[in-house]
Amino acid sequence: MDNLPNCPKCNSEYTYEDGNLLICPECAYEWIPESEDGNNSGENVITDANGNVLDDGDTVTIIRDLKLKGSTSVIKRGTKVKNIRLIHNPADGEHDIDCKVDGFGAMFLKSKVVKKV
Repeated sequence: MDNLPNCPKCNSEYTYEDGNLLICPECAYEWIPESEDGNNSGENVITDANGNVLDDGDTVTIIRDLKLKGSTSVIKRGTKVKNIRLIHNPADGEHDIDCKVDGFGAMFLKSKVVKKV
């Protein structure tokens, strides 16, 4: 078995490989191994609800109905969102996608409520 590095966040020794990512099962942190050597910009990898890596400009689908705060409107499951922009260090710590949803305007979404198309 390969000697994988410990998790950079929680220092867990139980990391494992999933494709080109290393994943920590204890804190769920995901990173690209080259970032340890300085070959990467060191940004966090943002994944969708299925674990697919998201990039700027991707198209995603919302996987569950989302109630809008302060409104009675609901964004329905299956709504496609085109040309997303990723926020690698969100101010609120949770909403890491900036996008425009047709009929609702600009908003922030959590990556755990979308899947890549």
